[in-house]
Amino acid sequence: QQWDSTIKVWDSGTLELKASKENAHSRRVNSVDFSPDGTKIASVDFSPDGTGMIKVWDSDTLELKASKENVHSSYITSVYFSPAGSKIISGSWDKTI
Repeated sequence: QQWDSTIKVWDSGTLELKASKENAHSRRVNSVDFSPDGTKIASVDFSPDGTGMIKVWDSDTLELKASKENVHSSYITSVYFSPAGSKIISGSWDKTI
């Protein structure tokens, strides 16, 4: 089965597509979250072999700002910014955060 690895940003009022990044990850995008100030988006992919990545994007342009590979030893299921936006937390089937 083919999974979508695209990140899309939509206007919440009109549902107009504001930005799109194809192949944002090498595998399907599994979870995304906006930073509290709305300037960044964190995303994770669904990699079964521990090579999963967390990426941070500019929310307006979807320019990649940071990435980290091999963050868990199993599927990454979720990603969230802290309330202040200074930290990111990820959860995984490997029972770690």
